[in-house]
Amino acid sequence: MDRRAGRRQGRALGPGGTRRRDPGPGGRGAGERADQRQGPGRGVTWRLPDPGPVPPGRVRVDCHVHTVHSGDAVSTVEQIAKRVAAERIDVLCVTDHHSLDGAWEAVERDIGARVVVGEEIRTRAGEVIGLFLAERIPYVLPLPEVVRRIRDQRGVIYAPHPLDPNRTSLGAEGLRELHEHGALDVVEVCNAKISDPEHNAAAANFAARNDIPAAAGSDAHDPQGIGAAYLHMPDFDGPTDFLRKLPEARIWGEHRDHVGWQPGRGS
Repeated sequence: MDRRAGRRQGRALGPGGTRRRDPGPGGRGAGERADQRQGPGRGVTWRLPDPGPVPPGRVRVDCHVHTVHSGDAVSTVEQIAKRVAAERIDVLCVTDHHSLDGAWEAVERDIGARVVVGEEIRTRAGEVIGLFLAERIPYVLPLPEVVRRIRDQRGVIYAPHPLDPNRTSLGAEGLRELHEHGALDVVEVCNAKISDPEHNAAAANFAARNDIPAAAGSDAHDPQGIGAAYLHMPDFDGPTDFLRKLPEARIWGEHRDHVGWQPGRGS
């Protein structure tokens, strides 16, 4: 285990810091949540309908955010804290490429939101995200080995931008492989860096057809991107509760220009 993980888990993983083994895929309604429409604004090519105010007992969750520790991102933890407050994000999943350092730093500095420690991992089949991790997973391992290591940590297996051809995504074949082996917990159906909404819609259709919970992430690599996509869902305590309540989530998102990023360069 990461030498810092033991003393940080309680603060990082949600109320109580509960760590339990997760159930298999479940949930419904992903296709409905990806009904994207045009929206105004600088750099906006699509925007989902506003899910409304967040009442007590529900939280806003951005499931996919990067810090400077990703190597291709520019957001410092201090900048993230300011954006979390501005965007009213309650839970932030910090998912740097091949590093947990940014997530642990966000936990230590108290950014004003609960932090889920995650990692975006490049496998030989494409990228996957592990959520609720305690230990870094090396990159370019075979997909089954990455799945095993996430499961060994009782983490959540999350498919980011799975059908975006401009990224090192899993693609249809990788999604099917994970699903057939019972190793696909969550499909990202709203990624705010995707300019063509059809790629998000295709992911939503896959999730809906296969009854897999759907999620949203800004995939922010700069401060302005944080909160560009999020879940509006019941509050949760640890990975099992997150998956149990995910089918009740509403999804909001909009495409935002990301500074210094071009399709095919970083993800």
